[in-house]
Amino acid sequence: MTAGEDRGRRRSQVTLSKTVSQNLLELRTRQGLSQEALAKRRGISVSYVSMLERGMRTPTLETIESLAKALHFSPLYLLQRLDGHRRRSRRG
Repeated sequence: MTAGEDRGRRRSQVTLSKTVSQNLLELRTRQGLSQEALAKRRGISVSYVSMLERGMRTPTLETIESLAKALHFSPLYLLQRLDGHRRRSRRG
C-alpha cells in the first residue's frame, strides 16, 4: 500500500468520536434545542457542547450518558453510526 492510499483509507474511516459528535448535533437540532439549552440541562458549558459537536473534545462515558439522558435517547444511539451521516456527507 502506498502512502497516498493509506492516507485515503484513513480519511474514509469514521472514528467513534466523530460519530458521537455527528449524532449529538443531529439529536440536539432535531429536538430544536440550542447548545445553550442542552448545556444548561446537563450543567456543562456551551463551549464544551460546541467542542463536542465539532469533534474537538472526546466525551467520557459519563458525559455520553448524561447527554443522552438530556436528549431522551439511549447512550448507544450516540455511539452508533447512522445511515443519514453517509447520505449527508455525499451531498456536501
